[in-house]
Amino acid sequence: MSISTQKAENGKEITIKIDGRFDFGSHHDFRDAYRGATEAGMVFILDMSGTEYMDSSALGMILLLKEYSGSLGGDIKIVNASTDIKNILQIANFDKLFSIS
Repeated sequence: MSISTQKAENGKEITIKIDGRFDFGSHHDFRDAYRGATEAGMVFILDMSGTEYMDSSALGMILLLKEYSGSLGGDIKIVNASTDIKNILQIANFDKLFSIS
């Protein structure tokens, strides 16, 4: 599992790329990926193109990011999710909370 971040030149967008298993073992790295962002209106993009697996703790981590983002007046977009990952997100009704593509 690896998590990498990239901040957009405009400073208002952070892409968090999750590769491998997204589970409780990635809790600290995932939190550290967004905690430094304090700009109002920040958009967090979760790039799940390399995510092979996610469990319920990963869903909880995304909800914690939503809470953090909301405190900044920001937003979250989930992109490049595989069919299996999209199914997990839809079963959890995350498609009603987030933009998923």
